[in-house]
Amino acid sequence: MSRETCYRCFWPKPLCWCPSIEPMGTRTRFVFLMHPKEFKEEKAGTGRLTHLSLTDSEIHMGVSFEDHEVVQGLLSDPRLYPVLLYPGSTAKNLSTGGLTEEELAGRRLVVFLLDATWACARKMLRLSPSLQRLPRVMFTAETAVSRYVIKQQPQVGCLSTLEATHELLLALDRSGLDHYPRPDQLLSMFQRMQEFQIRCASDPSRQGYRRSAYRPPAERRPVSGRSGERRTRYLP
Repeated sequence: MSRETCYRCFWPKPLCWCPSIEPMGTRTRFVFLMHPKEFKEEKAGTGRLTHLSLTDSEIHMGVSFEDHEVVQGLLSDPRLYPVLLYPGSTAKNLSTGGLTEEELAGRRLVVFLLDATWACARKMLRLSPSLQRLPRVMFTAETAVSRYVIKQQPQVGCLSTLEATHELLLALDRSGLDHYPRPDQLLSMFQRMQEFQIRCASDPSRQGYRRSAYRPPAERRPVSGRSGERRTRYLP
């Protein structure tokens, strides 16, 4: 039988996250551009939980955003300074002062994040020239290995959307561009989510029972090229 779902966090109502989430206010505005596969198939994805944790954030679904009225409105608003979190040779490293208050010139920083697998994220960017033209930003993470235990990453530097947002907020806080009021909240929620799913996987009476335990992320070999592997690559 299907279980009643909370259509805010998309977890079963008995396990609903909403009462335990205390949204944080930030100076930065976060815009999660979610691929339809992520939106429809990954109901408990980290992007949605991250969005619920940040009062100044929003989710928009799509593959191309050239005709997306809200997204294009944000890109053309002169009061905003939109950037794309995406690694590359021209990306400004927020962890080393790559972006300053002088560059913002009184405009509000808006960070666009592609919430999808690495392959889907590249397609989204390819089909959205207006996103391609954005200044790109990156960060130097505390660890290049994802903390994701229950999903294997295609290569070092691929982080979940939740982890990437956490690292981004740390970098913005250290640079003085924002204030990260509760840096433990996102990672604590990430850990609790995984602990629950690991308990379910170790229960022989549940569907998806796993006979062998998950290996720690640091002990795994990269699986680049495997179809469907995750996550968006946020590090250089």
